[in-house]
Amino acid sequence: MKPKNTRSADATVPNEHRGRLLQAMATVAAAQGLAATSIAAVVAEAGVSKRTFYEHFADKDACFLELYRAASASALRTLREAVQPERPWQDQVEHALGAYLAHLASGPQLIRMLFVEIHHLGPAGALVRREVMQHLADFMLETINAEREVLIPTMAVAAVGGIQELVLQAIERGEAAQLDRLTPSASAVVRLLAGASQKKGPPKRAP
Repeated sequence: MKPKNTRSADATVPNEHRGRLLQAMATVAAAQGLAATSIAAVVAEAGVSKRTFYEHFADKDACFLELYRAASASALRTLREAVQPERPWQDQVEHALGAYLAHLASGPQLIRMLFVEIHHLGPAGALVRREVMQHLADFMLETINAEREVLIPTMAVAAVGGIQELVLQAIERGEAAQLDRLTPSASAVVRLLAGASQKKGPPKRAP
């Protein structure tokens, strides 16, 4: 009798544990705040051992930063799925940003914690935050410049920074569950910076 092939099943276990730990970090940190969150509480919520935790993450901050990346990637997927290429870019941006902000608003406790705590993690947090912002800026450039160059890279980064600041201000006002209300303002930021891009023109190349 041939032995059972357990390799593929075993290979899914680490990924399953990693996912459970990230979900546990989201649950515990959203309820208690990152500073009050302990690895013991996270592994208890995930139903795994501390040894398993350290097989995946160096420390609590590393787990949090991976959660931030994962949550941001999920929001970016929502943006991409909301794109309607047949519509003018202005309409595409407004529709996609509305979907993005509604996605964030669907988990107000988690989003409040993520957006605020990332600023408290020093250089490592700043690096991951810039990474996420660049992904959003790249998406914006890809969508808006599909037919012709409308938005230049520096203005795309400025647009993302402006939108992120609008979100953070709303969170600080206790309005995390109503972030979709920012859609008109966020869309206006993009349109204004696209207009500024046109006035500025593409950057000159050195001879």
